Amino acid sequence: MTENEKYIFDLRGVIVVPNAISSKQVAEMNALMDEKIEKECKPDMKTYRFGDLLHWGEAYRNLIDNPEVEPYLVELLGPTFRLDHDYAEIMRPDAGSLGRTLHAARFPFDPTQYFKFLQGRMYNGLTVVAYNLKDVNPGDGGFRCVPGSHKSNYAFPEEWRSPDNKQPVVESITGSAGSAVIFTEALTHGTMSWYGKDDRRTIFYKYAPHSISWSSEYYNANDFPGLTERQCEILEPPNQRHSDRKDSQGIIRKNKF
Repeated sequence: MTENEKYIFDLRGVIVVPNAISSKQVAEMNALMDEKIEKECKPDMKTYRFGDLLHWGEAYRNLIDNPEVEPYLVELLGPTFRLDHDYAEIMRPDAGSLGRTLHAARFPFDPTQYFKFLQGRMYNGLTVVAYNLKDVNPGDGGFRCVPGSHKSNYAFPEEWRSPDNKQPVVESITGSAGSAVIFTEALTHGTMSWYGKDDRRTIFYKYAPHSISWSSEYYNANDFPGLTERQCEILEPPNQRHSDRKDSQGIIRKNKF
């Protein structure tokens, strides 16, 4: 993570990583999703959420420690982060006004979802990597947020929470297929209605420091063949086993992550 990227994330609480997955990976992941849609979705279904993405195949399991994204997670969560949970959301081109209200964990404070800056670095709780499997263009809708709200000292106004509120502080985040939107769950965020010409296909991998869990369910690495040692570590239940590892600056920070 470059110094400029650190500045952007500290300032805004969100950053877009272009080409986080290759066009070949995007095609493979979309093909697997097409199969799931055909099996599980009704033709007239406007929105759908899938879980258990790691069971879908190697293409989805490879994202556990995606090398294009891992340096960001190391900087934001420390080197011993864990994958807390995953899911995918689909919104059809005619989904219309089916967005979700703006929300955040900053008010009231949630000890699993936070942003702090201490001793020269960022500390985050639950942190999201949202991959676009289809292009998200200006005016399409989808993910939107209030940049900088992860550090706000006042609660977000209730009357601004509606899915399509037009307040200028709310910003839509666009990105081409293969891009990743990384943000802290402390950020005020939500989903606008979808007006794109194609599906909105977003897959969410949500990470946390190794000692923290948001989800009440844990992965079992034995369920997934062919994982590397690093991937198995990332799927571990919350613990402090790795607390003496060096951080991205090479400094040993006991009981910090």
